[in-house]
Amino acid sequence: MLAAQIFAIVIFVAMFLLIVWDKIERHIVTLGCGLLTLVIVFGICMRSWTAIWNTIAVKDFAAKEFWYQVTESESKGINWATIVFIAGMMIMVEGMAKAGFFRWLCMRIAYLVKCRTIPIFITFMVMSAVLSMFIDSITVIMFLAAVTVELAQLLKFNPIPMILSEIFCANLGGSATMCGDPPNIIVGTSMGFSFFDFLMNTGAAAGISLVVCVVFFYIVFRKELVSKSTEPVDMSKLPKPSEAITDKTSFILSSIIFGIAVVLLVTHSMTHLTVAAIGTFIAAITLIANAKHALELLKKVDYKTLVFFIGLFIVVCGLEETGILKYIADFISDISGGNIMLMVAIILWLSAIASAFVDNIPFAATMVPVIQSLAPIVTASGADQHTLAWALSLGTDIGGSATPIGASANVVGTSVAAKNGYPISWGRYCKKLAPATVIVLAISTVYLFVRYL
Repeated sequence: MLAAQIFAIVIFVAMFLLIVWDKIERHIVTLGCGLLTLVIVFGICMRSWTAIWNTIAVKDFAAKEFWYQVTESESKGINWATIVFIAGMMIMVEGMAKAGFFRWLCMRIAYLVKCRTIPIFITFMVMSAVLSMFIDSITVIMFLAAVTVELAQLLKFNPIPMILSEIFCANLGGSATMCGDPPNIIVGTSMGFSFFDFLMNTGAAAGISLVVCVVFFYIVFRKELVSKSTEPVDMSKLPKPSEAITDKTSFILSSIIFGIAVVLLVTHSMTHLTVAAIGTFIAAITLIANAKHALELLKKVDYKTLVFFIGLFIVVCGLEETGILKYIADFISDISGGNIMLMVAIILWLSAIASAFVDNIPFAATMVPVIQSLAPIVTASGADQHTLAWALSLGTDIGGSATPIGASANVVGTSVAAKNGYPISWGRYCKKLAPATVIVLAISTVYLFVRYL
């Protein structure tokens, strides 16, 4: 077992370093490391076909609990529910984007506030957070940043402050629900949480933090958002929201499908439909509604991200099967001395610091089994057994905002800005968003202590 443990650690560390190095596409990195785990750790060192079979976990698709789950069950091996759900939501989002939904929404809000810079700044922050509760933050930022640049050029203001604020609020909004950010999807599907579980726990912290952040960013950026033009905005020269709609029928259908997705996610703890079932259903009706463009939508799915998840889960299984994650859990328990408040603080701040510099998705996948191992200690102390899960979700989602590489939304937002002639340096990014990250983490720490401990 010692050899298996050594190789599992070496493969895991190599995977992380290669992801940070960013010279090889990350899906190739995780898939390659996943294959090495299957062959070297499970095959050669452990000689366990059972470990390989349990890790691949294709049998999950045939299980009733994969689609309809009444009681909570622990996820083992590749978390196919996460992958199926994300794939389904990707297809839905592509259908909405093709119909012009996101561009229409942005332009409609801009018109409602009469294209005044400060009201746009505040409403776009709130919209970024709200949309990211239901749609992945990458998609939200991709469209918000593009529309922000367009409005900045028309209204003559600097779009960088607005884009930075949107990025932060997207990550913050994503922490509020299970489907908001990939780390939450991993935590939720692994531990059997519902949409409402997240909304009533991390959602409350995110709501408090959003109010503070809107005020903070207004104070920090208000002088930079002043329009260079002193002339009043001529609304007649601006593009109309209706011009963003490429196909009215597709737009209506996409809006209805999005509404159905929200209803299913909100009620899935009552219907007992799993996120895998919801993702599959939403993908199916999107493809049926867009039958003429179904193949195009399928081609636009980000398969590289799905492969990235598959390889990642395999590597993490290598750490779990060899007992490495149990050692990490014991280490955290030892250094906290059984003090639950210290344990929560360690999980929250460790997750945040790590997620600021490495992708928060693999970190969350690695830590889920760790907090599951620590759960009995939390329960024995009389605290809520899921407290560590909420600390992990808040830490990974919020901590990722601190640097330009901490979360995928950050990379997308800064790339859109740079592509349109507004490059954002590391210094400028961190100077504004790192303090906001620390403020929200401090709020989250107090929130977790007061509510659960």
